[in-house]
Amino acid sequence: MANTTIASFLNQTTASPETCVNVANYFCSDKGIILPIFVEATWPIALRAFLYLFAMLYCFMGVAIIADVFMCSIEVITSKTKTISIVKPGTDIVEEVEVRIWNDTVANLTLMALGSSAPEILLSIVGIIKTGFKSEELGPSTIVGSAAFNLLIITGVCVSAIPAGEVRKIKAVKVFAVTAFFSIFAYAWLYIVLVLNTKDVMDLWEAIVTFMFFPILVILAYIADKDYCSRRVDVEKETDHLELEYAGMAAELKPGHVNKQSVSEFVKEISKYSGGKLSPEEAAKLAALKIQENEKHDRSWYRVNATRWLVGGRKVSVNVNNSLKEKLEGSQVYDKAKNKDEVPLIIDSASDLSQGGTFSVVEFSASSCAVMESQGTVEVSVLRSGRTNTRVPFRYETIDGTAEAGSDYIPQKDVLVFEPGESMKNIKIVIVDDNQWETDETFFVKLSVDPDSGAVLGRKSINEITIINDDDPGVLDFTKPSFIFKESAGIASVPVQRTKGSDGVISVKWKTKDMRAVNGRDYVGGEGVLEFQHGETEKNIDIQIFDDKDFEKDEDFMVELSDAAGGAMIGRQRRTVVTIVNDDEYNGLVDRVLTIVNVNMDHLQLASSTWGGQFRDAMNVNGGDVENATTMDYVMHFLTFGWKVMFALTPPVNFLGGWLTFIVSLMGFIFLLTVIISDLATTFGCLIELEDNITAITLVAMGTSLPDLFASRTAARAEKYADASIGNVTGSNSVNVFLGLGLPWLIASIYWEAQGEKFAVPAGSLAFSVMAYSICAILCIIILVIRRIVPAFGRAELGGTPSLKYVSSGLMASLWVLYIVLAILETKKVIVVPL
Repeated sequence: MANTTIASFLNQTTASPETCVNVANYFCSDKGIILPIFVEATWPIALRAFLYLFAMLYCFMGVAIIADVFMCSIEVITSKTKTISIVKPGTDIVEEVEVRIWNDTVANLTLMALGSSAPEILLSIVGIIKTGFKSEELGPSTIVGSAAFNLLIITGVCVSAIPAGEVRKIKAVKVFAVTAFFSIFAYAWLYIVLVLNTKDVMDLWEAIVTFMFFPILVILAYIADKDYCSRRVDVEKETDHLELEYAGMAAELKPGHVNKQSVSEFVKEISKYSGGKLSPEEAAKLAALKIQENEKHDRSWYRVNATRWLVGGRKVSVNVNNSLKEKLEGSQVYDKAKNKDEVPLIIDSASDLSQGGTFSVVEFSASSCAVMESQGTVEVSVLRSGRTNTRVPFRYETIDGTAEAGSDYIPQKDVLVFEPGESMKNIKIVIVDDNQWETDETFFVKLSVDPDSGAVLGRKSINEITIINDDDPGVLDFTKPSFIFKESAGIASVPVQRTKGSDGVISVKWKTKDMRAVNGRDYVGGEGVLEFQHGETEKNIDIQIFDDKDFEKDEDFMVELSDAAGGAMIGRQRRTVVTIVNDDEYNGLVDRVLTIVNVNMDHLQLASSTWGGQFRDAMNVNGGDVENATTMDYVMHFLTFGWKVMFALTPPVNFLGGWLTFIVSLMGFIFLLTVIISDLATTFGCLIELEDNITAITLVAMGTSLPDLFASRTAARAEKYADASIGNVTGSNSVNVFLGLGLPWLIASIYWEAQGEKFAVPAGSLAFSVMAYSICAILCIIILVIRRIVPAFGRAELGGTPSLKYVSSGLMASLWVLYIVLAILETKKVIVVPL
């Protein structure tokens, strides 16, 4: 097409000297299949280079968005389930449960890997077709450059992305070992076929073997996942049990079918923790967040979510403000989300320690305390129970509430150690006395432990510290004008707060007064005295309520405070109404919450099931959730609006089980964009006189891998294990070679074999790039192994102490820079390596 364009231009042009100069300077017009569309002979080279670079970056955005659609179809395909019948252990009861048809490891190495690596794989195939089945550099070099970026940069970012004091391990170690081996072997194999065996020629059998390594990798990884080489019977039972357990949970939490009993228990527990202050909407948001945290997310989920954060699309995560999230994190509901095969990070009580003394339980002695501003310091005690004969380090840090670090207290973040036999440690925090009257202010001290230390957190892992006004015994009143308690709760705990001071011992009288509820029939009323010790800021009046099992309307009674002693005063909220809600009424509340949860979960589905929904998501910023849209969402939505609307034409994912979306997005949009990117990259490199392999390992490799970077970072922070963040990197790198190079080389080898010739693949810079990457990859894997086995690194691939995790990340980033520099120097013949 490019030659036709030049000829057309020459036929239409006069033979003036100025025009001839422009035609003579019209180079780099024969590099593409589609581009250039226009005659660019009169355009300045600098302008052309800028336009091609801008267009290439813009196309990378388009690839990320259509890859979002592609990954949604893969998620639908791989999440298919089947119903099987099992006998409940220890009983004769037969239950029906849903199990996934696709094995996770197989899905990750086939469709998931294809989804994240489709641009690189198609780029190599397009390159072969574009050159008439001859070898080219852009596609293969992009695959090697992308592998380097994925393994060295993405892994390095994930290592340091983990919050301070936390670690993430790879759970499927045997699968990771298989994929890690193949991620190095694949590139070593390339060096063998390019240099050591029939140099510069790709024999047909070499291409076949390269391609066949792909199914071999999948089979070996599957064997490692199922652990068929170990004690098969016990392992299979355990594996099958875990798969069924997960499948049952997934079915229970399916959008639109959230289990009512689970929601009821959640509402009950979260209401206790928050004092009944949550609205149905807030409870539903927290329930949806808990469901999302409990759900098992694969790489496609994180890839889709990362892309939508980048381009201002509809998010697939629950938006909850910090105060609500703190309620969830502080409640025992959050703690029960841990897998039973994992060392728990938080334990509700000593009874949860099934092994009795296996772990050290670390927690505060109280969940709150108060300190006078003039006192200068406050001490909070940390207790250790359970196993006390080991050395246990723990971390603590202060967190702002209404009190601000620096102006109200001196922030702290440190590590303390329980030596063998020690059961208590004190944390001293400096309080700033600014000599100005202020209302009571609060801040928090939070504990954390290393899961590998043999310690877990108790229920009191957060201590709320209140800084109170000096020399004032305080004001007593109820925290709110009314409280609601379920009839079957047994006890109504009505909180009384002490504000504006907590100096000395004070007391207040209370008494009940019948309204629709009758003392002795519906509750045990009367009167009493509530006493506050020095420093205490909140206490409860516990009133017994009766459950008569009869259907009744709501019943209520009043509690009133009077006669404060010890210098205290009674505040404005001296009376409160306690409403006893019938269980049927409570069930109505649960139903309302359940309905809202189902709506929220429906919104969290990855893709819309209709074309109308797809266009609504595409044409509205943040998918229509304008309330939570940021300025950057608006900017990126404006920039990518055209791509979004165009790709909304893709068939919805519920058509033909996701396969129609899969085919149309891959073979239609992604393939077309890959052809355009190939034209843009080769022409841009030509315009600035940059070799294709340098363009490939830098611009193209980074452009296609950036969504994976953000996805892996998010997965590293959100998941309990490192598999979803870095465990898939090695498998993807292997698949890139076996599919991305094996398939096009197999096609070209067959073509040239039919012509009676050999497929020539000059080793050159590609072989050197492969060798340099292989060395860097081996060093990176060694770093991960060291981190896994050395206690100083936390015995985990990700996270650990800040200094060592940043050192690890720095080393990996340095390896990537070294690889890029060496590859460029070799291409420019600054260094010459005999191959």
